Amino acid sequence: MTPREATVARTTKETNVRVELRLDGTGTATAHTGLPFFDHMLEQLGTHAGFDLTVTAKGDLQVDAHHTVEDVALVMGQAFTEALGEKKGVRRFASIIVPLDEAAVEVALDLSGRPFVVQEVDVPAEMIGTFDTGLVEDFVRAFATAASMTLHVRLKSGRSPHHVVEAEFKALGKALGDAVSRTGRAETPSTKGTL
Repeated sequence: MTPREATVARTTKETNVRVELRLDGTGTATAHTGLPFFDHMLEQLGTHAGFDLTVTAKGDLQVDAHHTVEDVALVMGQAFTEALGEKKGVRRFASIIVPLDEAAVEVALDLSGRPFVVQEVDVPAEMIGTFDTGLVEDFVRAFATAASMTLHVRLKSGRSPHHVVEAEFKALGKALGDAVSRTGRAETPSTKGTL
């Protein structure tokens, strides 16, 4: 089988981002973005998806973290799209609810080729280390758009911003891993014949 992998780099005046992604990996994930909590969340996503994921980014963090977080998401989405290819034989749909102590987050997604995001996670605005929890929605929207997927994320319960954000990244990772899993069929899972 052809390995489903991609390496994508993007350089702007604000950021320099490189993502290496292997969908059929071992769950080995590392991230170095200058934002330690964000790194931890990206590593959670890769690990729970079962992807091999390496993210390196240098951004204008002296301005704020938004450019770095959004550009990482865009590059990850592009790498995901390239690694997935024609989507032949993938499960396509996935959903899960992931708990973390009092928090529980539901993710449902479709590798539809049509970007659409519903993000209903009212996480209290808080700084976790150097990471602004308000940037999670920016990450989710940019990633789903670049990956051309339909993505619904809903907070079922939770008070701690740390627990809510971590449950969301773990749920996204697990759903992505499930959606790209191979079914053993050769065709694209769509009545149109393409996604």
